[in-house]
Amino acid sequence: MSDLHARHRKVLPDWLALYYEDPLEITHGEGRHVWDAEGNKYLDFFGGILTTMTAHALPEVTKAVSEQAGRINHSSTLYLNRPMVDLAERIAHISGIPDARVFFTTSGTEANDTALLLATTHRRSNTVLAMRNSYHGRSFSAVGITGNRGWSPTSLSPLQTLYVHGGVRGRGPFAALSDAEFIEACVEDLKDLLGHTRPPAALIAEPIQGVGGFTSPPDGLYAAFRDVLNAYGILWIADEVQTGWGRTGEHFWGWQAHGRSGPPDIVTFAKGIGNGMSIGGVIARSEIMNCLDANSISTFGGTQVTMAAGLANLSYLLEHDLQGNARRVGGLLIERLRAVAAQDPGVREVRGRGLMIGVELTKPGTDLADPERAAAVLEAARADGLLIGQGGGHDTSALRIAPPLSLTVAEAEEGAAILEGALRSTQ
Repeated sequence: MSDLHARHRKVLPDWLALYYEDPLEITHGEGRHVWDAEGNKYLDFFGGILTTMTAHALPEVTKAVSEQAGRINHSSTLYLNRPMVDLAERIAHISGIPDARVFFTTSGTEANDTALLLATTHRRSNTVLAMRNSYHGRSFSAVGITGNRGWSPTSLSPLQTLYVHGGVRGRGPFAALSDAEFIEACVEDLKDLLGHTRPPAALIAEPIQGVGGFTSPPDGLYAAFRDVLNAYGILWIADEVQTGWGRTGEHFWGWQAHGRSGPPDIVTFAKGIGNGMSIGGVIARSEIMNCLDANSISTFGGTQVTMAAGLANLSYLLEHDLQGNARRVGGLLIERLRAVAAQDPGVREVRGRGLMIGVELTKPGTDLADPERAAAVLEAARADGLLIGQGGGHDTSALRIAPPLSLTVAEAEEGAAILEGALRSTQ
């Protein structure tokens, strides 16, 4: 055990998970590569959990952060903040939500917590619909334990959560159905569920479930859900913390694959927009965003230095068409990995779109998850210079592949070859 690992274990929580038997200390990065404390170089196919979206040490972002830090880092939302207004205007414009308002937080967890606060307050209901296999962060709603009425706009906590079918296409009771039949069955399940409860505040859903192993429903499911929700006045919250900003290639936002019935009422975002800086946020229609009747601020949400990073990163992303690159290079990578999977009886499925790809592993000849092999593949890939992630939900185990969106074709081929070797060595 390294000295740093020993110090980590002594002072940090036992539940703070680390990858690898010999945990890795990453000291610096450039482009799509990072280096560890021993000087080893790795091709990064996980990007700090989909957070280093554009590239490591992107000069445009580094320059913007440095210049802003030389002026002022932070003042809080109690003062006018030009970079925050600039970024909010750009995000509102590209959100697809009419009359959009934007509130910045420091993380996706806080963004989702804010979205739930808005939805429950606006709807006067503490019942929330969520998808099975979903993940939306690690906080408990802080508002419910606040003891000052002036700063507590709602006491509707804890939430009553009801779980809906549909987030996982390839497993569960509807897996054998066609896409159209799958959507119909999930919609009928939703209708039945709503007949047994008081009207919920909102449905919160990831267009592609991140921690759950990059699973997703057929395109159009949430549009069909929206038609049902609209009849009850139930809001739709799209959790775009992992899917936003063009990562899926085909769309800028994940919800656009389900946009037939219009945009969500609320969108949450984080991770990639800051390219490693701590930015999260909520986009909502003005009447929803403005429904709070008590004071609220964000001490660190929208701070000048993170907003400067977000502006520079978003500009780079759009000017260099990284969404198009994710579509092109991601499509090649998915096909390459599917060719590898065809020769491996332990790979149940290669799924995803753009540069958000899941490789589900099972014990050969069964549908049983194989987390031991997944861990072994992570180790073998690292040994050959590739970093990937791991995820999965109920009885599943998946490798998670999400490189920076500037990934080149050559790097995609290199990563696929390393992953192929790691899979073969662990069969």
